[in-house]
Amino acid sequence: MPPACDTGRVGVAVSGGSDSLATLLLLAQSRQVAAVTVDHGLRPEAAQEASFVSALCARHAIPHEVLQWDGPAPTGNLMDQARRARLRLIAGWAKQNGIGHVALGHTLDDQAETFLMRLARRAGPEGLSGMRQRFEFDAVMFHRPVLAHARSDLRAYLAAQGQVWVDDPSNDNRAYDRVKARHAMQALGPMGLDAAAISHVIGHIKQSEAALNGILAQFVTDHVETPLGDVVIAQSGFSRLDHELRRRMMNAALCWVSGAEYVPRAAKVEGLLSVLTQPGVRTVHGCHIASNDTEIRITRELRPVAQMQTAYEPGAVWDRWQVDGPALPHATIRALGADGLLQCPEWRQAQIPRVSLLASPSVWCGAQLIFAPLAGVNTGWNTTLVQVSLLSSLFRR
Repeated sequence: MPPACDTGRVGVAVSGGSDSLATLLLLAQSRQVAAVTVDHGLRPEAAQEASFVSALCARHAIPHEVLQWDGPAPTGNLMDQARRARLRLIAGWAKQNGIGHVALGHTLDDQAETFLMRLARRAGPEGLSGMRQRFEFDAVMFHRPVLAHARSDLRAYLAAQGQVWVDDPSNDNRAYDRVKARHAMQALGPMGLDAAAISHVIGHIKQSEAALNGILAQFVTDHVETPLGDVVIAQSGFSRLDHELRRRMMNAALCWVSGAEYVPRAAKVEGLLSVLTQPGVRTVHGCHIASNDTEIRITRELRPVAQMQTAYEPGAVWDRWQVDGPALPHATIRALGADGLLQCPEWRQAQIPRVSLLASPSVWCGAQLIFAPLAGVNTGWNTTLVQVSLLSSLFRR
């Protein structure tokens, strides 16, 4: 964990597996920690595993809370949806407890498996540069303090402490890409392609990433604006960029607007780049992209946030926005949407594209719109973007 985390409690996400348990116990040696476990209700063993973690934390006098996921069952990309739901719950727990930093138990093995998974998807350099040491999600900083350590080392540490752990049966289910990657690693080991070797390759890619991002930073300064959370790129500058820098610029913009940790699949970005010189509208990676002869405007797409609601309290965070205002019991924050826009008769005076307003934050009491700052309904409330600037995001790896 970085020096900035030396004061105050550090949260630790603990599933009961070896990686997260070792992370918890190692951090507890030098810091005040609080543990949190998320039960998605997706596996019958989850409740028992949460009880196991609770008992362990009680023995070590570590505060522990179990969070229940009560949203709709994830569909499609189950692992990714479960992951995002877990991060959202953990971030909410952290903010409620005054915790600004949370540790995750990802290891060197996870890093190598992720590399192979992205390689199979024909990822570009950003995707192959590995999981980040730290990232921000819902105004909370998440860290991976054991990312440079092998799972076997963490298990040896636990064994030396006489500490058992839980083995998640889904870790052996070859229906999941990560499990397939794990078995592929075992097959590649005899030729020297192990987690340590892949980690060295990732290090080289990161160095190249830093150099390219330095060039891109100057382009952002000269040709890009970020009005109210959108990204607007001047076509005159974008068209002169090398293809690799255009691809990189688009990945950075899409991730910044959508709040996604990972870049979209390469094929989607290549398809988008091939048509951006033509006027039109497309949706990629949770973003709405509109291009014309003079600019490319990237806006948050309504669909991914249409059902996302957060109970309002002063300082609450919804999507990328923090909302501050008077106490208002039973109020919720959600996307403004078309129904909300109907309650904003002066929205055109804001001179903000309609599509940008649809996915913007708003506060409601039942069916009554209380606050929609971007659309002109502002009665003494405040809303601010809680993410780092687009320029800063280029150097957060």
